[in-house]
Amino acid sequence: MIKIGRRGAPILASVRSDAEPACTLHVQNGQAIMNARVKQYEVMNAAIQDWRPEDPVFWENTGRRIAQRNLWISIPALLLAFAVWMMFSAVTVSLPKVGFRFSTDQLFWLAALPGLSGATLRIFYSFMVPIFGGRRWTAISTALLLIPAIWLGIVVQDPGTPFWQFAAIAILAGFGGGNFASSMSNISFFFPKAQQGYALGMNAGLGNLGVSATQFVIPLVITTSVFGSLAGGPQVTPDGEHLYLQNAGFIWVPFLLVCTLAAWFGMNDLACARSSFAEQAVIFRRKHNWLMCWLYIGTFGSFIGYSAGFPMLIKTQFPEVNALSYAFLGPLVGALARPIGGWMSDRLGGAFLTFWVFVLMVAAVFGVLYFLPSGPSGGHFGGFMAMFMLLFILTGIGNASTFRMIPIIFRSMHEKAAAGRSEEEKARASRQAGLESAAVIGFSSAVGAYGGFFVPKSYGTSIALTGGPEAALYGFIAFYVTCIAITWWWYFRRGAEAPC
Repeated sequence: MIKIGRRGAPILASVRSDAEPACTLHVQNGQAIMNARVKQYEVMNAAIQDWRPEDPVFWENTGRRIAQRNLWISIPALLLAFAVWMMFSAVTVSLPKVGFRFSTDQLFWLAALPGLSGATLRIFYSFMVPIFGGRRWTAISTALLLIPAIWLGIVVQDPGTPFWQFAAIAILAGFGGGNFASSMSNISFFFPKAQQGYALGMNAGLGNLGVSATQFVIPLVITTSVFGSLAGGPQVTPDGEHLYLQNAGFIWVPFLLVCTLAAWFGMNDLACARSSFAEQAVIFRRKHNWLMCWLYIGTFGSFIGYSAGFPMLIKTQFPEVNALSYAFLGPLVGALARPIGGWMSDRLGGAFLTFWVFVLMVAAVFGVLYFLPSGPSGGHFGGFMAMFMLLFILTGIGNASTFRMIPIIFRSMHEKAAAGRSEEEKARASRQAGLESAAVIGFSSAVGAYGGFFVPKSYGTSIALTGGPEAALYGFIAFYVTCIAITWWWYFRRGAEAPC
C-alpha cells in the first residue's frame, strides 16, 4: 500500500507479502522520521524491521552506517574463527618435540580433521542466519570457539594424552570453519548488490587472515610464558628448549570473549532477512548452486587446504627448513588478495576473473612440481615458495570472484522469471533472489571447505603410497581443468547461459 500526501506531508510506504515481514519507511522533508525510526530500532531493538539497501536514499542516509558497523564487528569475529579452525596446522609440527609419539600420517590427520568437521558444520551454519538472526548467531557461534581453544590448552600439557582426544579437539575446532558460512550469508544481506563484491571480499579476506595469524602467532607465543603460572608450566624438549604449547589455545580466549560481547551488543538482526529452511532449501534444485559449489572447491577449497597442509608439506619435502618460519606467508598473501579480488570482480566481472585464475593455478602447480626435490630442479625451496605464493594469491582472488558471481546469477535468473509481472511480484522475486544468493554463498562455502580436509589428507596418502606428494598435485591439476571447462561453458563464453 502506498499513500502520497502533498509536499511536506509524511509519506508512508508499506510492502507486504505472505512470505516476508512488513518493511515500513516514513520520510518527511529529507530523512527526519527515517533517522528517528532507525535510531529507535538500534537503541530499543537489535532487529531492524526496515532494510532496503538497493534504495539509494535509504542507503546513503542510513543503511551504509549500519552495514559498515556490522561488517567491522563481523571481520574480527571471523578472523578468530579461522584462527581457531587452523590451530592444528601450527601445533602438529611441535607435538613430537614435547613427547607425543604420533606418526606422520596421524599428524596429517590432525591437520585435516578440522577441515572435514568445519565443512560439514558449514552445511548447517549456512541456513542459521535467516532462522536465528545474524546478531544472535554471530555471538553464539563465536562463543562456541572457546571449547576447543581451552581444551587444547589443557591436553598439550600432558604427553600421555591419547590421540583420540586430540582428534576430538580437532573436530571441535571445525566450529571455526562453520562460522564462515553464516558470517558471509549475514553480511550479504546488509549491502546492495553493486557493493557485495567489496563487502564479501573484506569480510572473507580480512577474516581469512586468521589462518595466517594462527601460523604466525602460535610459534611466537609457545616460546614464552604469556599467562605466567596461571596457564601452567613449560614442556621441555630433548634438547632442553622450553615450550608453552598450551598458549596455542589459550591465547585466543580473551579475544573470543571480547568479540562475543561486541557481536551481541553491537550487531543487528534484519527482520526482512528472516526465512524458513523450506524457503532456502529451493537452492538444492538449482543447477547453478551445484556448479558454483564445484568452482568454490577449486578456489576456497584450495586456499584452506593448502593452508592446512603447508607446514607439514614443507617439513616433509625440505626438512632442513624451519616450516613455521614460512608457513604463515601463504595464507597471509591469499587473505590479502581476496579484497583485491572483490574489487577486481566488481569491475572486470566474476566469470572473467575466475576463468583466468584457474588457468594460472594449473601453471602454478606445474611450477611446484618442478621445484620439488623429485622434480627437474632437484629441490629448490625458493622456487617452491614462489610457486606456492602465486597459488595462494590466485586462490584469494578466485575466492572473491566466485562469490561475486553468485548474486548476479540468481538475480538475473529471478528477474527473467518475473519479467512482465506486477511490481509486487517483482519485489517478491527480488527478495527470493537475495535469500537464495545468501543460501548458495553459505552452502557453497560449506562444500568448498572440504578442501581443508582433502588437500592435506591427499598429501599424506600420496606420501604414504608413493613416497612423495606428486600424485596429489597431479590430481589437483586435473580438478582445475574441470573448473576451467565449467566456468567457460556456463558463465564466460559468448552466449553462456548465465554470463556474470
